[in-house]
Amino acid sequence: MTEQLIDIPVETVVVRPRRRVRKSVLPIIGGTLLLCMLLFVIIVPLLPGVDPLAQDLSHANLPPFTDSAHLLGTDSLGRDTLSRIAQGGRTTIAITLAIVVINVIIGATIGLLAGFFGGWIDRLIGLVSDAILSLPVVLLLIAISAIVGPSATLMVVVLGCTFWMGYARVARAVTLSLRGRDFIVAPQILGASASWTIRRHVLPHVVPPVLILAVTDVGVVMLLQAGLDFLGLGVQPPAPTWGGLILQGQPVLSTNPWQSILPGLSIFILVAGTQLLSQRFTAEGSIPLRRARTA
Repeated sequence: MTEQLIDIPVETVVVRPRRRVRKSVLPIIGGTLLLCMLLFVIIVPLLPGVDPLAQDLSHANLPPFTDSAHLLGTDSLGRDTLSRIAQGGRTTIAITLAIVVINVIIGATIGLLAGFFGGWIDRLIGLVSDAILSLPVVLLLIAISAIVGPSATLMVVVLGCTFWMGYARVARAVTLSLRGRDFIVAPQILGASASWTIRRHVLPHVVPPVLILAVTDVGVVMLLQAGLDFLGLGVQPPAPTWGGLILQGQPVLSTNPWQSILPGLSIFILVAGTQLLSQRFTAEGSIPLRRARTA
């Protein structure tokens, strides 16, 4: 008994500081990775003489670090890999953010309405949410693409309208936990409109947990988008995207694997940076996340 009483505090003292250090370091690493990648995709296309679409067949399939004019080599058409990865990063990040923003707006709005008004509105939104969850997104996109043709706009619309359920559930849970509180009921008794009450008192409590979910979803949406680009269902050539660049490097994978490895590594860095940075917000003891889980 004496040894157990002595061992427990010792283990606690040793383990807890290590957990604090690990949790504090991971977001810093993630933020650094994100910052470096964002600077890369912003600065490189602005450099003079950089053209991701310029072809030079005399310098096709150059490996990295063999030509000072093409630092990361070239593809099968002699296009500069460095500039194409940077330009593809711009496109990939812009589409990912557009999809996440659309989902956040739709999900938060629907969740607020369902949680605040309840009744038949809540039941109807629940039925719609379950119906959309049962749809396979990739098959849906393939079916629509077969009719109207694949494009970046179509991918943004389809993914922007099929991933809002998580945001709606978080917003609804937070709204339900607040609906009966005094600072929500009192303005309504005094004649305040439902829209004013939601905007002034409910929305500020819903935004933090929804943004936390959005940060963690950026990596998921980016991986899905890259996969759809790889299948030819997203941005069409010659416009570069990271998923499209991986596809274009497949024919020369045995002779020049860097054409697929470098854009894949870019996706890994950005997704890893996002997930590590999200540890700062989803860490144990975070007030917004605790409210969402309790609700």
